[in-house]
Amino acid sequence: MISKEQFQEEIDYIIKNAIREDVGDGDHSSLSCIPATAQGKAKLLVKDNGIIAGVEFAKQVFKYVDSNMGVETLMADGSPVKHGDIVFYVSGSSQSILKAERLVLNAMQRMSAIATKTNSFVKLLDGTGTKILDTRKTTPGIRALEKWAVKIGGGENHRFALYDMIMLKDNHIDFAGGIDKAIQKTKDYLKETGRDLKIIVEARDLGEIKQILDAGGVYRILIDNFNYEDTRKAVKLIGDTCLTESSGGINENTLRKYAECGVDYISSGALTHSVYNMDLSLKAV
Repeated sequence: MISKEQFQEEIDYIIKNAIREDVGDGDHSSLSCIPATAQGKAKLLVKDNGIIAGVEFAKQVFKYVDSNMGVETLMADGSPVKHGDIVFYVSGSSQSILKAERLVLNAMQRMSAIATKTNSFVKLLDGTGTKILDTRKTTPGIRALEKWAVKIGGGENHRFALYDMIMLKDNHIDFAGGIDKAIQKTKDYLKETGRDLKIIVEARDLGEIKQILDAGGVYRILIDNFNYEDTRKAVKLIGDTCLTESSGGINENTLRKYAECGVDYISSGALTHSVYNMDLSLKAV
């Protein structure tokens, strides 16, 4: 994953761009009927059950919109919530609260949904030693928020983007002329450019796993779309040479069975691309 500093830069960009998109030259609905001097208070109300996420992001949004707004936090990121819970109170300029409202809700609703789904996967893996990973199958423009939500839910982040890790998948291997050539070219590239990036290589069958092991220098092998029996064989074959990761349509019904094959990680795009937003609202008090 990228550094904390890089991650914060992504968050700052998301906030700036989202406010630009939503507010433009002014929130004329508020400007037209609410005095600039009016002060108000609102509560973040939960209308669903799950894991709350995005509280710390909301604080950053409020600060960006108006540094004079104050937030009283009642429930932190990662807390289990139920219908009727109040997560925080925000107070300050009524115009500022309304300007920030939609971005806070949109982000928190999606982040909470992702954290909730991730947490359910983490619970299914309890006792296996296998960790759940996200993927790059995220909503364009808000990847940092969605990966943040996975962490809040108890999951682990895969690479952030194309630039912070090398992942040689089937197309890379085929375009490069085979596993041996793809891995060797990658090692040469890293040496020539002075980059220190971990290498993950996807295997489509046990034969390819043997080729990857023979090539060496790989951080993790992606055991993609294997059945349970072949996954167990792959894990045994790989041993302690490098880490292992299962992927490929793994869901709630198959997750634990793959974990019991002994893999270190299971990656799931569903954590971020197949969720339903948690129902939240910001209500004046």
